[in-house]
Amino acid sequence: SSPPESLPAAAALPTAPPAGAQEQDDVNRRNSLGKSKGKNKKAESQSADSDLERIFLWDLDETIIIFHSLLTGSYAQKFGKDPASVLNLGLQMEELIFELADTHLFFNDLEECDQVHVEDVASDDNGQDLTSYNFVADGFSGSGVSGAGGTNSGVQGGVEWMRKLAFRYRRLKEIYNGYKTNVGGLLSPIKRDLLLRLQTEIENVTDAWLSTALKSLLLVQGRGKCLNVLVTTTQLVPALAKVLLYGLGEVFPIENIYSATKIGKESCFERIVSRFGKKVTYVVIGDGRDEEFAAKQHNMPFWRISTHGDLVSLHQALELDFL
Repeated sequence: SSPPESLPAAAALPTAPPAGAQEQDDVNRRNSLGKSKGKNKKAESQSADSDLERIFLWDLDETIIIFHSLLTGSYAQKFGKDPASVLNLGLQMEELIFELADTHLFFNDLEECDQVHVEDVASDDNGQDLTSYNFVADGFSGSGVSGAGGTNSGVQGGVEWMRKLAFRYRRLKEIYNGYKTNVGGLLSPIKRDLLLRLQTEIENVTDAWLSTALKSLLLVQGRGKCLNVLVTTTQLVPALAKVLLYGLGEVFPIENIYSATKIGKESCFERIVSRFGKKVTYVVIGDGRDEEFAAKQHNMPFWRISTHGDLVSLHQALELDFL
């Protein structure tokens, strides 16, 4: 159904992502599962996003942050850095990412039942108050075998299993929103100091790569009628940990983060287009073939990032309103 002709005044887009975005994704998903609650609601939540003009679809690793190439040695090789010290930084950061994911973001439970988007199992959530809920003792097993009563494992678990899964994603969202500007609050003092040191040293060894990328992200964020959306090949939970630890929580609301691990970037882009509509112009920014191919399939312009110069040029193009 198309959006109503006249938009309510409240639909003017703030610089932050629209409140209806999360609801819209939920509605779209339920429609696809045959659980639509009527056309009116769909039209309503679409209207909240219809003021958008441009959406930038960002890759994460080696585009906004340098992470994977620290571990493979390709960054050190390409930019003439000391391989041993670069690898050491990557390994320490990797340890922090998985520690945060395991300790606070339920990765031990969710690794086997990873989702594309944080709202993908929201329809199985009965809205129970989770204030005193005991996640450790509720008998949930990520493989879906425990408590599934002989039903298929994984995301095909029984009703009770799916509800417990949905609780974890709701809590995950609460934690992300609560600590997106203060990830240090989730870490011990020693780990907090380590993170600050790693952030500084990685910025130094990568010649301020993240700061340079951040200039473009903040410019888009401050524009109005534009949105940053993250589409990463990292599983959703470690991706959220990365976003928090690299200080990008304020730039990417959790509703605007998608993991392409299970379905690939092309299908992710398809989901995003069905959420925001075809009238919006989409620009894809990334370093890899995955996003370039997916952009081509959807006729979206693609901006390749392989050097610092590419990030600088991107910022200039945005400043001059070429993009």
